[in-house]
Amino acid sequence: MRFLNDLRPGFDLTYDDVFLAPNRSAVESRFDVDLSTSDGTGATIPIVVANMTSVAGKRMAETVARRGGLVVLPQDVDPAVVAQIVAWVKSRHPVWDTPLVLTAGDAVTDALNLLPKRAHGAVVVVDRDGKPTGMVDEAACMGVDRFTRIGDVADPDVLTVPLAMPAREVFEHLHGRTSRIALGVDEQGRLAGVLTELGALRSELYTPAVDGHGRLRVAAAIGVNGDVAAKAGALLDAGIDTLVVDTAHGHQEKMISALKAVRSVAPQVPIVAGNVVTAAGVRDLVNEGADVVKVGVGPGAMCTTRMMTGVGRPQFSAVAECARQARELGAHVWADGGVRHPRDVALALAAGASAVMIGSWFAGTYESPGDLQRDETGQPFKESFGMASKRAVTARTRGDNAFDRARKALFEEGISSSRMRLDPAAPSVEDLLDSICYGVRSACTYAGGRNLEEFHARAVIGVQSTAGFAEGRPLPRGW
Repeated sequence: MRFLNDLRPGFDLTYDDVFLAPNRSAVESRFDVDLSTSDGTGATIPIVVANMTSVAGKRMAETVARRGGLVVLPQDVDPAVVAQIVAWVKSRHPVWDTPLVLTAGDAVTDALNLLPKRAHGAVVVVDRDGKPTGMVDEAACMGVDRFTRIGDVADPDVLTVPLAMPAREVFEHLHGRTSRIALGVDEQGRLAGVLTELGALRSELYTPAVDGHGRLRVAAAIGVNGDVAAKAGALLDAGIDTLVVDTAHGHQEKMISALKAVRSVAPQVPIVAGNVVTAAGVRDLVNEGADVVKVGVGPGAMCTTRMMTGVGRPQFSAVAECARQARELGAHVWADGGVRHPRDVALALAAGASAVMIGSWFAGTYESPGDLQRDETGQPFKESFGMASKRAVTARTRGDNAFDRARKALFEEGISSSRMRLDPAAPSVEDLLDSICYGVRSACTYAGGRNLEEFHARAVIGVQSTAGFAEGRPLPRGW
């Protein structure tokens, strides 16, 4: 990466402060760009879902890994529960989505409770042998008593295909049909997965992030307090693919001790540590065993650290400096926080990050763990909250005595409740991944990079005024 006309500013920059200048390019198509990461995590797109309780759960982990990204399970989750989630994610099919299943005797209200759990928008009705007999969507449930049996409203006209059928053939079978969902069945005719027309198309465009056994990848986080070695060992025994040692202030002695403890259990997976915003922080964490360093203090949408403490650093400059130091040491960085648009992801990668961590942006999707709610106007939303907020701290300290819980709850550096609205046109995390990956691929073609390393090497960055940033925003409603 270099600055346009070598005009390096004397102050730190946010993503809004900079732009990418186009280069002469020989990359003819966005589809010629390889978005695979080089940090050893096995991700085939440079997207990591942050370890936030309101964002990262098993449905998110399954869906994002299927499209090549990585989800980090939060440190607040009990290790036994993490083990269950990891086992569940790794048992999922790398192409076919997990179906929502009911029997004919279940009620319409059961279907309505399940439908928001998946973006494909259908519940499959199966018999006692697990063979599909029909499907129900939200439209079929409208205008009928909620205690009506599912079998009375299910559409028996379903398309069943062998689970081994290539996604392109599934797409061809679905194209032109009223129902855009195929049911994958095993050799005994039992339901094993669902695939929409769009899902089949995505399966040809994305490569799943899978381990050496062909199972979907998933990461998990631990904190720096307590018996770190034991916690790390439990997560490694559960089969996680990347271990994240996480604390708000990563450049501290507790983190150094935690990294030493993690290394003492001889993990055979990449170790990520953070967060820091300086080259010195990167150097110290890499020297203690971190393969990847998380960069970002205060840029997150749910974080109030900068306003509460004054501590932090504009994210683009932090990522650029930290990535430069990490590369000199043979390590990598993840850009954590501050992403509002696909352009921000592209800029973080141009600055040298191997991947970009996203949290609140993904909270308002079908796949996030929260319950789907509706506001006073009927618009769907999910709640999000910061991991240093009073809400998160209260949950994290539930094992403490009452006095200690009350004392810790006095201080917070995050928002405890925020409504993240679902975009009716893009309600799934897969819709957001499409938008992000399209933007990054296109940025690579403008820069002339066929992969992320070439993109970083060829990126030319310019500095702009606030008016320059505003000029680049679309005006869908006119002037």
